[in-house]
Amino acid sequence: VKYPKEARTEGKQGRSLVSFVIMKDGSIEDVTIAQSAGSDILDQEAIRVVKSMPKWEPGTIKGKPVNVKYNVPIQFRLKK
Repeated sequence: VKYPKEARTEGKQGRSLVSFVIMKDGSIEDVTIAQSAGSDILDQEAIRVVKSMPKWEPGTIKGKPVNVKYNVPIQFRLKK
């Protein structure tokens, strides 16, 4: 995560809840913000981070890969 310069300058903090689907092949699709950090800049950085993740190991049911929806919180907090 790279804290956006503009958000740092403006003192913006918050938590973005990012929703996405791990596909059968482990790729990440349908990345959206389920709950905003209150700042579009922070939300866009959270989306960028999730989209840049390497492939995940897909979920399975009875040994067969399946698509799985995940929600991951990404916290943006400035050091004092």
